Amino acid sequence: MYGLINQILAVPGQRAALVKVLAAATRGMPGCIAYVIANDTANDAAIWITEVWESKEAHARSLQLRAVQTAMAMGRPLIAGLGARAETTPVAGVGRR
Repeated sequence: MYGLINQILAVPGQRAALVKVLAAATRGMPGCIAYVIANDTANDAAIWITEVWESKEAHARSLQLRAVQTAMAMGRPLIAGLGARAETTPVAGVGRR
């Protein structure tokens, strides 16, 4: 199991557009157990992405998918910066296989 938690800071006024781009591109990724996009309640420019993958390799392979590549290209102009990032090893929880 492999997990990532990332904070992304959107260009002011573009958080909803960034969420839409990411949400559209992240369906049907092989090896993805969970991909949750959440608005930060304390920062109206920030989103948090929580990912759970079967393996680190499955995550790496997802970055080569056409839909993900397209989302990265479309999302790049909407991103002002990156915040906190953590790699995790999921061990328990609802939805964990």
